[in-house]
Amino acid sequence: MSTRPPAKAVPWLNPEEERAWRAFLRVMVAVQTGTARDLAAIGLSEPDYEVLSTLSERTDHTSSLGEQADKMGWSRSRLSRHATRMESRGLLRRAPDPADGRGCLLVLTAQGLEALEDAAPAHVQSVRRHFVDRLAPDDLAAIEQIARRLEEPQVGDDRPTT
Repeated sequence: MSTRPPAKAVPWLNPEEERAWRAFLRVMVAVQTGTARDLAAIGLSEPDYEVLSTLSERTDHTSSLGEQADKMGWSRSRLSRHATRMESRGLLRRAPDPADGRGCLLVLTAQGLEALEDAAPAHVQSVRRHFVDRLAPDDLAAIEQIARRLEEPQVGDDRPTT
């Protein structure tokens, strides 16, 4: 049995809502495509950079695979496969997770930290070129406000409320 609501019950987007939605999608694609291309030119993917930067922010440069997967919005198996590729390049290593006998910890290696430090200036330059420098301070403030609103849990969300 389908759990989809009947088409007539759906409040369709009005023209202004439709334009805003499509504009949001175009912006996301344009910014992500630009920054991903710039990272690829220096040998990293966006997920590589996300994992490396997250681990570097941790005091012990370590995160559980589950915590990292949740942060990235990925399944554990998807991140595990990606971590295997990063591990083969020497960017991180795995360690047993004492809190989860079936899980593992992702640990930033010296080579991974060096790769991040080498990539960070180019990444920041890319973020500036594709996003920050193209917007006015009021635009940036509006984006922050919108992000806070969209991060708030709603009724029916399966996200934990913290």
